Amino acid sequence: MTTQATHAGGRVESVNVAVVRTDDWTKVKSGRSGIDKRPVEGPVLLTATGVDGDTLCDVANHGGPDQAVYAYSVDDLAFWTAELGQPVLPGGVGENLTMSGVDCSGAVIGERWQVGDTVLQVRGPRIPCQVFAGFRGVPDLVRRFVAARRPGAYLAVERPGAVAAGDSVRVLDRPVHGVTVTHLMAALTGERSQVPAIVAAREHLGARGRDWLDNALGVKRG
Repeated sequence: MTTQATHAGGRVESVNVAVVRTDDWTKVKSGRSGIDKRPVEGPVLLTATGVDGDTLCDVANHGGPDQAVYAYSVDDLAFWTAELGQPVLPGGVGENLTMSGVDCSGAVIGERWQVGDTVLQVRGPRIPCQVFAGFRGVPDLVRRFVAARRPGAYLAVERPGAVAAGDSVRVLDRPVHGVTVTHLMAALTGERSQVPAIVAAREHLGARGRDWLDNALGVKRG
């Protein structure tokens, strides 16, 4: 069940795509990383497979239909600027869409947004790895990012289209189950008490999320 929503106060501050890096900190994985996202001018096409012009190097853990786009709020970037003592600018946590007036981390799983010409659906949180810590030069950043509960939102692309800086963001509808991106992050990172509540959001989790939930609940498959 969903409820209609009319919030229209959000805005895309920038659309960001990867500059591929091969620094020493990328060697903990493949030796290449697309985490360094930088703002681009003009409209950018978003499709079910991702962001036009972006590069994913670790396709085992990033990308796919349920992680096609990553959105983060300017308020959360401001938090990290203060927390880390370094400027964390748009694209600075690896996000494709930097937004104002939208609580990306507090969004409800399954919530649908109209952004420019597209319709996007909230699927889950970003869980960081050591590449992120290396990129920002903060060795304990993974632990701090998880503890801060400001994960941002991975989005599926329900209706492809072009998005540009300045486009409005409007919530089209919101599931009544109330399970947020942050709730799911807590469950994914060890808060087992959160797992039963996530069941209410199962249909909106996407394939990876449903597999994780079934494993967490001990569901056996034939």
